[in-house]
Amino acid sequence: MAEGKGVYLKYKYLYIGLVYKDMNNDMNLDWLNFEKIIEIVEIASQIILQIYLNDELFMNMNMTIENKVGESGISPLTIADKKANDFICQELRGLYPNIPIISEENKNDDWEVRRKYTWVWLVDPLDGTKEFIKRNGEFTVNIGLVYGGEPVAGFVGVPAKGLIYWGGGGRAWKRKIGGGKMIDLIEENVVRKKVGITRIVASRSHMDDKTEQFIKKNYVEKGQRVELLNVGSSLKILWIAENLADVYPRLAPTMEWDTCAAHAILRACGGTLEMPDNNSLSHPDSSGFGASKVQHNVSGLGVGLFLKGAGAELAYNKTDLLNPHFIGSRIKSQSERKHHSGHLAE
Repeated sequence: MAEGKGVYLKYKYLYIGLVYKDMNNDMNLDWLNFEKIIEIVEIASQIILQIYLNDELFMNMNMTIENKVGESGISPLTIADKKANDFICQELRGLYPNIPIISEENKNDDWEVRRKYTWVWLVDPLDGTKEFIKRNGEFTVNIGLVYGGEPVAGFVGVPAKGLIYWGGGGRAWKRKIGGGKMIDLIEENVVRKKVGITRIVASRSHMDDKTEQFIKKNYVEKGQRVELLNVGSSLKILWIAENLADVYPRLAPTMEWDTCAAHAILRACGGTLEMPDNNSLSHPDSSGFGASKVQHNVSGLGVGLFLKGAGAELAYNKTDLLNPHFIGSRIKSQSERKHHSGHLAE
């Protein structure tokens, strides 16, 4: 993050100081209408809840679920995904017609087109569709804004809980959908009932052997007390941002739209999604670029992305929209962060 003067986003009477630096130029975000994007997420949440809470509509939906095959595996697709996606994309295009959209439910542009993007939206209209179908409430609406590969602003709705989160540039908040008191996620003092225990959050639907081995090698075998928490969707990243959990090891496939919005909120809280020690970012360009740093020229602007290797943070609008494995944490100390990045168990 750059030092020096900031630019500001206005949300009602609250100003959010944002300063980013790419290729020695400060990024200007004063055009972004936070209030309107929040409204889009809230309405999309209502669209989803109309199906989720109506037994007849929900039953009809279950009879028409499709299975789609993507880079991260097979996942279900419901009418709720489609309706929320149509609404979000329509609204974003109306607000900012010159900013392209990458969405889980769209036919996205090929890399030769995407490589020219400077700004781009990353949208997952219903993250945690399996949890939605199970009716356990652990699903989210996600809109992330990316500039030159970096997640700079994020908006996440949790329809079943009636909550919305948003943030960027070192500030992040949550409140009830539809209004209410804004809670500063950075200043919020979450009191832990259990002290001296590392809380590790993992996927409810995608827990795997690699994750279990990682926890065992980096915590259990070192005599640390661990509490394992399971939750679906981007809520895992939000729990780290809220300090409800300490570490989120993700050693199974995810896509960029799964993480972008919550990642921006986590970054605003001082956290990261970093690649573990024996993983590296595969981000070749069309010519097979394999150097330690990838740089794309976008509309005449050189945009430096992230270094490869351990400790590198997730980047967005890559050649491949599949995320590498990552470790999420809200730890600022380099020594602590190195510990939590750990080594993947053999």
